[in-house]
Amino acid sequence: MNLVRRGDAWAFRTAEDLGFLLQREQNETRPLSRAALETLSIIAYHQPATRAEIEDVRGVATGKGTLDLLMEAGWVRMRGRRRTPGRPVTYGTTEAFLDHFGLDSLSDLPGLDELKGSGLLSGRLPPDLQIPLPFDGMLHPDEDPLDDANTGEREDEDDGA
Repeated sequence: MNLVRRGDAWAFRTAEDLGFLLQREQNETRPLSRAALETLSIIAYHQPATRAEIEDVRGVATGKGTLDLLMEAGWVRMRGRRRTPGRPVTYGTTEAFLDHFGLDSLSDLPGLDELKGSGLLSGRLPPDLQIPLPFDGMLHPDEDPLDDANTGEREDEDDGA
């Protein structure tokens, strides 16, 4: 067993070289679609991100099913609402995202040089291209908390007790 840090928490994980001893059954895994991978990457690097912002970066419309799939996997969550007209929902990654990809924090995501070195980015990128640093906090200054669907109250309001 290994004790590993995942975000603000610690978790016990089976050592990779001994995992086969503890495996009873293997779940069938399906690879994520290209759209889902792109969407997950955009959310990880640009969070908090609205659907329109994701579509702006991707250059194509993002289907609701893509975001639903990422939320069902537990890697993406609705964070809040942007303080702009229409009050769009913002999305961000979860602790399960960090855990699944073996990251301690969002700052451990690969940078521009690492992405170029792995062949994931073209060497012909503009010289001023910057990969954004992910926002690794609670609500962003331009976000409001989501309303509680059952009570209509905001999550940050007290009941006075």
